[in-house]
Amino acid sequence: MTTGRILNIPNILTLARIALIPVFLVIAYWPPAIGVGGHEGGMTRHLVLTGIFVIAAVTDWFDGYLARTLNQTSAFGRFLDPVADKLMVAAALIVLVQWQPNVAMAFAAIVIISRELLCLHCASGWQS
Repeated sequence: MTTGRILNIPNILTLARIALIPVFLVIAYWPPAIGVGGHEGGMTRHLVLTGIFVIAAVTDWFDGYLARTLNQTSAFGRFLDPVADKLMVAAALIVLVQWQPNVAMAFAAIVIISRELLCLHCASGWQS
């Protein structure tokens, strides 16, 4: 049985995961964000970004667990959860490519992002 409520706990966690994406990008691109100058300066920025990505991954698992356990699945959640995953992965890959600009890294990012979008397209049942 599914609930008709859009703002249930699992969906709020998914929306929070989407809200982490701009935070991730601000920390990645804005040097004064955490007092570290340049992309190569220190490990602080990298550790913070890794922490944000790990929080997003744990939240992804946890919102799915709660949706099933609390019987709070919804069509909105089924749509938004994979979109949130794809957006976070794409943002992280784009940051990595910009920090390490070489053909191999760019090719890997293109392949992974294309696969993510193709999986999203196939799973959603979009009609062309």
